[in-house]
Amino acid sequence: MLSKINIGFIGAGAIGNVHLSTFSKLSDEVSLRGITDYSLGLAEQKAAEYSVEKVYSDVDSLLLDPLIDAVIIGVPNKWHASITIAALKAGKHVLVEKPMGINSEDAKAIVRVQRETGKIVMVGHQMRWQWQVRQIEEQVSKGALGNIYHAKAGWYRRKGIPGWGSWFTRKEDAGGGPLIDIGVHMLDLALYLMGNPKPVSVYGATYAEFGPKKKGIGNWGTPNWDGYYDVEDLATALIKMDNGSILSLEVSWAVHMDTNNDPFIHLMGSNGGAAINSHTAKILTEQFDSAIDIELTKTDDIEDRILLSEHFIECIRENKQPITSAMSGLTNNLILDAIYESSETGHEVLLNWDI
Repeated sequence: MLSKINIGFIGAGAIGNVHLSTFSKLSDEVSLRGITDYSLGLAEQKAAEYSVEKVYSDVDSLLLDPLIDAVIIGVPNKWHASITIAALKAGKHVLVEKPMGINSEDAKAIVRVQRETGKIVMVGHQMRWQWQVRQIEEQVSKGALGNIYHAKAGWYRRKGIPGWGSWFTRKEDAGGGPLIDIGVHMLDLALYLMGNPKPVSVYGATYAEFGPKKKGIGNWGTPNWDGYYDVEDLATALIKMDNGSILSLEVSWAVHMDTNNDPFIHLMGSNGGAAINSHTAKILTEQFDSAIDIELTKTDDIEDRILLSEHFIECIRENKQPITSAMSGLTNNLILDAIYESSETGHEVLLNWDI
């Protein structure tokens, strides 16, 4: 049997705790070698809770440990690129939370270093491993839907602004609002289920009608009422692909509309369609001159984050690119940047793929 992969955790906060909990269930495959956090006390607490071998005073100390094979990065968005690049240069494989970079320039820098080092970079888009996504992707890959020419994806939260005044609502720390927080999940998922066509242009708009008034506040994160809010609370975009297909993306943290607050995707193909609404899914087609809906049913109880983590381990062992690779992260960042630019200029933005 191959030796266990030694994992280091950079960030012990909310998302860091999720990764600690997940990887602790994979004890046959990995060892929880080390942890660090800006709050050393929190790192020590989580180390005790999950039996992590060693607490490091800072990121550099953890990356200098030659026994650590891979790191999990769960810190505020603005640190994703610098820590990912430092980890790659230190010879570590990387699982980084979404978005991969705070902007496309950071994402391109990661791709360049990933290519130079040959190490694995995987972005933490756990929704790709949900049971309904796996079933629909299987049908898409078999060609059952035919040509997917249009898709609609989104996530409308009616009252869900997280951590008002904290890093969540500051552009320099997060990169944006709901578009870069939950919108990146729906963008990534829609492109994946469309068969990964190449995006070429974007037309988008963003609005901030709730946050500046301290309305639309949700339950996630800790508010800092002495802080500020300079991001959007709703975004919408049309994304055109090189094959002529179009993706419509709509997301909000706060909005006055009739919504169940759940993510959704609709795929429209020449031979059939598919729909995901939160934890339900169906295939739609036509037979004998009648519309046919095929409800999908859950066939296993495997956690999506367990499957994501196992995929990361598999990619390290087999030296293969993850399905949420650095290039997929760059694709998302290019589109996010273009939506913000289009909103500012009022014009369509062509994507610049030069790396």
